[in-house]
Amino acid sequence: MSRVAAVAAGNADTAAAAAAALRAGGNAVDAAVAAGFASAVTEPGLSSLGGGGFLLWAPPDGPERLLDFFVDAPGRGRPAGELAPSFLPVTVRFLGADQVFSAGWGSVAVPGCLDGYLHALRSLGRLPVRQVVAPAAQLARSGTVVDEAQGSLLVLLEEILTLTAEGRAVFAPTGRVLRPGERMRNPALADLLDDVARGTVAGAAALAPALEAAAGSAGGLLTADDVRAYEVVERAPLRTSYRGAEVVTNPPPSFGGGLVLSALAELEPSPPQDGSPQAVLRLAGALVRMSERHVLGPRSVRGTTHVSVVDGDGGLAAMTMSNGSCSGVFAPGTGIQLNNVMGEADLHPTGSPTVPGVRIGSMMAPTLLRRPDGTRTALGSGGSERIRSALLCALTALVDRGEDLAAAVAAPRLHWDRTALQVEPGLPSAVLRALRAAQPVAQWSRRDLYFGGVHAVSRRTDGSVDAAGDARRAGATRVVVLG
Repeated sequence: MSRVAAVAAGNADTAAAAAAALRAGGNAVDAAVAAGFASAVTEPGLSSLGGGGFLLWAPPDGPERLLDFFVDAPGRGRPAGELAPSFLPVTVRFLGADQVFSAGWGSVAVPGCLDGYLHALRSLGRLPVRQVVAPAAQLARSGTVVDEAQGSLLVLLEEILTLTAEGRAVFAPTGRVLRPGERMRNPALADLLDDVARGTVAGAAALAPALEAAAGSAGGLLTADDVRAYEVVERAPLRTSYRGAEVVTNPPPSFGGGLVLSALAELEPSPPQDGSPQAVLRLAGALVRMSERHVLGPRSVRGTTHVSVVDGDGGLAAMTMSNGSCSGVFAPGTGIQLNNVMGEADLHPTGSPTVPGVRIGSMMAPTLLRRPDGTRTALGSGGSERIRSALLCALTALVDRGEDLAAAVAAPRLHWDRTALQVEPGLPSAVLRALRAAQPVAQWSRRDLYFGGVHAVSRRTDGSVDAAGDARRAGATRVVVLG
């Protein structure tokens, strides 16, 4: 039987970059990192080398490992009286409502993706860096075709993405933001990736002086000390059992994984989630209580994507990355748009600045599942607060109802937003009646990226694989036959 591998990601070119790494002999970590570099080009409203993320790796044999390369609060070396950032308010126009976002240099937290990707390759990968970054460099130089999902995000985030000349050159080269079917290029990022491939840029520390100078001149807190002191942290993953399955996920200081595990623990004593009105009511109740357990506290929101990979040896990787809602400002001369995580109001629930060097919490929860029959699944989601809901819905579909991967990813989702239960179409009328009798319900007319984007891969004990990309977020899959 041929060895096979698979990837599920949020864009076809992102998935192709991962597939190229697998064909070159890379493992799931190499492929996930190749996808991460590529997503900085192909999914720029969601992912950037100037953001942060998490990688959960399950080798064919041995314990899982979790790399935390999310962002730190900036300001190391600055006097305490100078830790109040200057934000640039930008209005983002959603359907039916406007929302003011904080952008500019004051919103930038210490980035982690570049260091995290390179650390993952050094400690867990097989391939040389040049092979892993080559697809992303080619995409940045030759261009990636904007798909419908990214086109919508470019329109939504236009006021942020075009704040600077660098942003306008990438996202609006003809004076308007790029549309689906048009080609997006980032030659400065291509040059930076070439330097990474050659080893002349071995991490974000190489960019530290330029970052400090740019931030300091525009009301930002980011310092060279922040960038040089940044560390990728390996953490012991959280794990639990659920109806005979094992679930492994992201630990504190992030909280999304812990919230999902607490909801599973609440559901386990009850009958399985079989889709009946009584079962869906229990699920809705768990979603409500899960949301209410996390009302305040720092979190990464909105701009997030995910990639899942299984390699030919049975290793799995789940990696989730975020650039916040984008800051609109770039690391000088690099084509790297920086995050705006410090601009999120939830980071300062008391109105006090976050202590410099503190690792910011996140809802992101790359997850691994081992079902009783031995099938192993890597999954995760973008979607801000909806990450926890999307994962809980997918996990119960896989374990309780025994659905295949595609059906579990496509199944209707619920999310409690502390005002109403947001409900996707597709639930039976009896279920909807029961839900409406219990709490306010907002019924959606179509599936939407609001409900997250679960991209997942599985490997059975016979070596066969499945991959499912979430259509809500332009999910794409590749299956690679390795011979």
